[in-house]
Amino acid sequence: MSKFNLLMKQLYMSKLKSKSFILMTLIYVAGMSVAIFWSDIKELFTGNDEAQQIAIVNETSADLSGIFISNADMAFIQDETNLQVLEQKVKDEEIAAIVEISDKDGQLHAEISTFTPLKLNDQSTISSLLQYAGQHYAVQQLSLSPEQAAQIMAANTTITNKNLNEETSGGKSEEEKQSGLWVSYAVGILIYFFISTFLSMITTEIASEKGSRAMEMLLVSVKPATHFKAKIAGVLLLAFTQMAIIAGVFLLYAKFVKGGVIWDMAGDIVKELSVSYVLYAILFLLLTIILYLIVGALFGSLVSKVEEAGQVLMPAMMITLIGFYVMLSGIGNPDTIVIKIFSYIPFTSGMVMPMRIGATDIGVMQPLLSLGILVLTIIVAYLFSLSFYKRSVLTYSTGGVIQKIKTVLKVTT
Repeated sequence: MSKFNLLMKQLYMSKLKSKSFILMTLIYVAGMSVAIFWSDIKELFTGNDEAQQIAIVNETSADLSGIFISNADMAFIQDETNLQVLEQKVKDEEIAAIVEISDKDGQLHAEISTFTPLKLNDQSTISSLLQYAGQHYAVQQLSLSPEQAAQIMAANTTITNKNLNEETSGGKSEEEKQSGLWVSYAVGILIYFFISTFLSMITTEIASEKGSRAMEMLLVSVKPATHFKAKIAGVLLLAFTQMAIIAGVFLLYAKFVKGGVIWDMAGDIVKELSVSYVLYAILFLLLTIILYLIVGALFGSLVSKVEEAGQVLMPAMMITLIGFYVMLSGIGNPDTIVIKIFSYIPFTSGMVMPMRIGATDIGVMQPLLSLGILVLTIIVAYLFSLSFYKRSVLTYSTGGVIQKIKTVLKVTT
């Protein structure tokens, strides 16, 4: 077995069995589990509470009973009891609220009476139902037949897009853009969390060997270049392992939990994605992680002890955080100039460009240009880091990042 494979396997196995890796993986799986089972978890804490009783007092001639349908949170009661009696029940907390519906100048008017204020979600639900009831009431006042009224309320507008620019024909539909937006959002989150985890891991791994002077003994028999490549490959393989575990757990949840509803939803999203978009998303995800691992290995060679790792990692983490927030800003509008600029910056393009590819009608050249800049940056960063690593890995200095680089260049030049 070559020295490269030996070093890579040793790093991979030691980190795979480490408590930090296992704990971090469990945290990711737990977070995903909470998101998937949130409705069940919420019911676990609130399931013993009975549905709130909401009395509906309809003083109009319209039939609105089909709109106010009870659910697990609220039980609507069509009550014709004297209003004063109902108000006393509200004060005694036998019912949560009274919704009194009346006609004012041909418009539906509703008054909600409570003793204990309703929760925001309940207020929003009742308000939405009342707005819908108001539309029904307005239609019923037109003296239409039930079939005509139902046809008006169920009317949907069919929308098609026609692009007169032949050069940009074949634009994405709204569904395709929405699917691309959410998938790119997931890719950006993965990049952010994996960089946060594995950038720190490779930096502290090299820094710990250097701080304990084990690096000096190790480099007697192993070339610095081999050590550099093995560290990157080992941590990258570890990242792939964690991705596979998370993806496997998600697929199990999606297929077998809640009757496969999540699987069907994911299938609907995937159907709206093109093969080229999936390939772009995967490439940007992997290449961005590789770029940060190269930078992390270089940072690890600069510090003299593990305690200094946080200091050198700060610039990279700040860039990652900025890219993450720029990506979040694109959820509302992915066509802003800020999104366009950061989609070409190598350290942030992995989080931002997939959003532009999936949620906007950009051409073929823009993604290729961004991908080319990212690949070129990786090559330059790799060659520079490899050359610098050979000189800095056995150099001990103090001060900030810039001062450490100056010291290495001064000592080794």
